[in-house]
Order: sequence, then C-alpha cells, then structure tokens
Amino acid sequence: MTLTKKLWIGIAILIILTPLGIIIPDHFKAGSAWGEWGKEEVSKLVGYVPAGFAKLSELWNAPMPDYSFKGWEEKGPLYASLAYIGSTAVGVLMIYLFMLLYGRFISRKGKKN
Repeated sequence: MTLTKKLWIGIAILIILTPLGIIIPDHFKAGSAWGEWGKEEVSKLVGYVPAGFAKLSELWNAPMPDYSFKGWEEKGPLYASLAYIGSTAVGVLMIYLFMLLYGRFISRKGKKN
C-alpha cells in the first residue's frame, strides 16, 4: 500500500470520527466543543468579549454554520453526525483543491526561472 493511500485512509478515518466533537461534549453535559465558542459563549465563560475577538467575529461567516445543513439543526444526533461528516468532507476537499492549485502555480513559477 502506498503512502498516499495510507494518508487518505487516515483522513477518511478522521472524517468519520468528527461527530465525536458533538457526541462527547453532549454526553458529559460539557456545552460546546472546546474552542468553538461564539461571542455569547465567550462572554459567559470569561465575563467579557475581547475587542479583537469581537472585531474578527464579524469578519468571517462560516459557509456551513454549526457544521450543519439548512433544516438539519433540530433533527437529532444522527443527522447532526451526518452533517458533521459532510462538513468535514467539504473542508478536506476545499483544502485539497487549494493545495493542488497552489502546487501547480508554484511548479509553473519554478519552470519560468
């Protein structure tokens, strides 16, 4: 088995495991997954929202808010898990395509010199 094939198998396993990010905190009644806090939750946790955090939170809106598809938010943990897997697969695909295009750009630039 090639190294590339092993890499893709590892990535696929990680994609399948992503629902643990919602299942585990829910199981232990821990609130949101660590580090995925919005302004409201940061305010509850530390008592205020840092100015830089507030400013940057308005700059970016996630393409798939809450890692879910429209209408799936209230359908239960199975749908939430499937949405997490789909969201992760979309993210991995976007990174892969970006790196592929960037690699081609860099390789063409190297040929010109």
